[in-house]
Amino acid sequence: MTGPSTRPPLAGITVVDFSELLPGPFFTQALAEMGACVIKIERPPHGDNARRLGAGGFAAVNRGKESLLVDMKDEAQRAQVRQLVVSADILVESYRPGVMARLGMDFASLQADCPHLIYVSLSGYGQSGPWAHLPGHDINYLAAAGVLAVSGEAGGPPSLGAGLPVADLCGAMYALSSTLAALFQRESTGLGQHLDVALADCALHWMNPRLGTYREGGAETLEAQREVTLVKPAYGAFACLDGRHLSIAALEDHFWQRLCEAIDLAPFDGEAYRSFKRRKPHAQAINQRIADAVKDQDADALFELLNRYDVPVAPVVDPAGLATLPQFATRDKFGAGDPMPLVRFPVPLAGMSEGVLGPVPALGSARV
Repeated sequence: MTGPSTRPPLAGITVVDFSELLPGPFFTQALAEMGACVIKIERPPHGDNARRLGAGGFAAVNRGKESLLVDMKDEAQRAQVRQLVVSADILVESYRPGVMARLGMDFASLQADCPHLIYVSLSGYGQSGPWAHLPGHDINYLAAAGVLAVSGEAGGPPSLGAGLPVADLCGAMYALSSTLAALFQRESTGLGQHLDVALADCALHWMNPRLGTYREGGAETLEAQREVTLVKPAYGAFACLDGRHLSIAALEDHFWQRLCEAIDLAPFDGEAYRSFKRRKPHAQAINQRIADAVKDQDADALFELLNRYDVPVAPVVDPAGLATLPQFATRDKFGAGDPMPLVRFPVPLAGMSEGVLGPVPALGSARV
């Protein structure tokens, strides 16, 4: 990052944000952190449902925005918002297909007055297709995209494993990247466009590496695909003596060899197991051997030992300990806050604020 005179990357960009809950606000939070002015349009009387469903989550993805309380069914208020949109650069909405058209605020209705407008529609299944109007949440989109089928434990039922709303956040990041690309494209064309961002589509795109692996390995059945995805030798979280866990990921042959040098993994440390291809059929037995080898060792001591042998290893860090982890603390990834401060945008850009944006906008506090 450069000195304070540098303008933020999106300085001068205005965003009118109709989105609620998580995917849209997480996306527009990133735009705000890059310097855009984000005006959040909220419905009376309570505004974004996330204000009541989870105030902490709402605060995490709506910092530094402005809030405008608008009854879009009221013609005069709707006209006021339309004028706001005409002078804006980006509109974001996350309603089901057809809602904005009924309000006269869809892309087609705005295009004549706002040819420069980048119009982002975030929805579960997109603006077209037989499922376009279906309601849904993160687990539904992951299920539809094939992610849930290959999640969980081998031999067990499908199960969420990440602990994060993967489809919601994945879709938010595709919205961000495509919007930034559209802004860049507008520099040469002068024209905006309609971005149809479907959370299920975005999760589906993330399946490509898995689909390529299944195709190359001939894993045609779900059982075979789950085996490929979920069972890997020397790959997992292993409990230590003090009850803490270390993640170990010695997949490549050279890392496996170093792991065998660091700890006793007989009988799997011989020539017969030098290649990943030969280890793979014995993955469960190898992982059990690792679990037996580390269960009587102190986590910190084992972490240092494996580091000395250059084995991929990291402690399983509880959320409450993230801000004090030396790796993140040294890189100044957190803003102020107690007990759990929020994380800054992960990629520093010239001119971006060095703090976590705030405060959370009071409902209807904007003066526009």
